[in-house]
Amino acid sequence: MKKILLIEDDYDIGEVEKAYLEISGFHVTVEKNGLRGKELALREAYDMVVLDIMLPGIDGFKIAEAIRASKDIPIMIVSAKNTEVDKLKGLSLGIDDYLTKPFSPHELVARVKAHLKRYEMLKSSATGAQNRRFELLGMSIDYETRQVFINGEEIELTVKEYDLLTLLASAPNKVFSKDEIFSKVWGYEDELDTSTLTVHIRKLREKIEFDPSNPEYIQTVWGVGYKLKK
Repeated sequence: MKKILLIEDDYDIGEVEKAYLEISGFHVTVEKNGLRGKELALREAYDMVVLDIMLPGIDGFKIAEAIRASKDIPIMIVSAKNTEVDKLKGLSLGIDDYLTKPFSPHELVARVKAHLKRYEMLKSSATGAQNRRFELLGMSIDYETRQVFINGEEIELTVKEYDLLTLLASAPNKVFSKDEIFSKVWGYEDELDTSTLTVHIRKLREKIEFDPSNPEYIQTVWGVGYKLKK
């Protein structure tokens, strides 16, 4: 049974989220205080964390940042703050998803399942890898260790940044549509907010490109998607 930590200070919302997730077979722990939620997330072995932004003690952004610094489990923000600035901030911290209140509990469950399924697939892929490596113009990807090197220097990527890069690297010069990227990297058939992908591409370029404004690796194909130039 997968363990979900739910950090939500609104009692009614928390109880609805908990009920729907438990009906779907998850073990759910609810914490209303941000500081205690952060402590639990870092101390215990949860499979995924779902959290609000506006919390007592500490905001959800700081919690997400602390989790991402030490763990690569899926993190989803569920918040009434729906501005693009808030979404971009969350995505820049390495969260996997941002769901705006009010929302359908069924959608919450579907997204949680998608992220956990994707995470399990990645772990299985890493376990089965046998010294597989991708090399391209100074870039090296070690699929066994999930490490990325640019000209011999290791580059620290978030889970989604790595997933995005390896998808593009799976077929250099192939143009991946936005729908295809969302389906294979996020596990959704439908597109997320376009800013989700835009932010991840930008952050990835900032880490691997010598000049992010004039990228050598990740090319934009306007109106379609992206490709890794070979």
